[in-house]
Amino acid sequence: MGNTWKPGTKAVHAGTRRSQYGEVSEAIFLTQGFVYESAEHAEQRFIASGEDEFIYARYGNPTVKMFEERIAALEGAEDAFATASGMAAVSGALTSMLKAGDHVVSSRALFGSCLYVLEDILTRFGVEVTFVDGTDLAKWEAAIRSDTKAVFFESISNPTLEVIDIEAVAKLAHAKGALVLIDNVFATPVFSRAFEQGADVVIYSATKHIDGQGRALGGVILGSKEFIRKTVEPYMKHTGGSMSPFTAWIMLKGLETMGLRVRAQASAALGIASALAGHPALEQVIYPGLDSHPQNALVQRQMGAGGTVLAIDVKGGKEAAFKFLNALEIAIISNNLGDAKTIVTHPATTTHQRLPDAQKLSLGITPGLVRMSVGLEDESDLIADLLQALDSIN
Repeated sequence: MGNTWKPGTKAVHAGTRRSQYGEVSEAIFLTQGFVYESAEHAEQRFIASGEDEFIYARYGNPTVKMFEERIAALEGAEDAFATASGMAAVSGALTSMLKAGDHVVSSRALFGSCLYVLEDILTRFGVEVTFVDGTDLAKWEAAIRSDTKAVFFESISNPTLEVIDIEAVAKLAHAKGALVLIDNVFATPVFSRAFEQGADVVIYSATKHIDGQGRALGGVILGSKEFIRKTVEPYMKHTGGSMSPFTAWIMLKGLETMGLRVRAQASAALGIASALAGHPALEQVIYPGLDSHPQNALVQRQMGAGGTVLAIDVKGGKEAAFKFLNALEIAIISNNLGDAKTIVTHPATTTHQRLPDAQKLSLGITPGLVRMSVGLEDESDLIADLLQALDSIN
């Protein structure tokens, strides 16, 4: 693989393995196990597998390896481990490295399942977790201690789109010897430069922009070869959270078009956010690519674009938000994001439903908040659909 290749070339060619048949499209190795030439060969492989040797699909697979190598090359990471879902990646990255008595500092604005892992699962096993306002560097500095093992945050928070300064938080964490783990879904591998900016571990739900077409669940943990192979791999292969070969093939196909899709979606998201800004039926439009966003300068410096997701706060709370959602003709109501189809979600009653009302409000998840993941439909059609749905509220 050429070290000088640009991201678009890496997304199509990096990590390619061809069988003796010389196939153009990557082969799907749908097998749970592998045959050994002899008992001695089996023994040796279990002692130390070579770069192109495999033992069991839960441990590794040629199709999965292609995806891991391709996304690692694209992201600028030494290595990667592909997982069964995005949450398998989040929980696997954290749980594999932590033990009772360890301390973690996390931003408070997180996806509901990420909050569950940190608030309920890790603390159940004796890990201490401190939550901070991720946009306030003074809060990070005060919370990170000499015994802090890791800091964790979403580079852009779900669903309120707060942007965290990766470089600044990483400097604070590294000064105390803590690892920096980032859920980078909203930034996407297209706009991400997280490793350059100080991240030690980057996590993606591959379900989102990598597949980006609503077909399969998947995730990936990226980091140093030592972290991936000595910390993550032993935990994941024994607990069963690895990616299936068929899913890996879907993700490989998704990577080929991801750059085209995500750039088009981000451009449309900016156009939609601009068209909706100031609408009388809305309390606000939240999109990191708008000048009105409090971290707009940061997101432009950190990513160069605002991403594919925006949020609107509909006046009139839940009742008005539901009227708006039910009036949409193109955008669909679901809870995924980063899809070819435009998807709208009411976080307060779905993805963050389990949180107490006071916690929702403290995170900015109001009764009228609607998260919108912009798809690949015609931008003018989407704007017209959104405007007619807003008009239907009154």
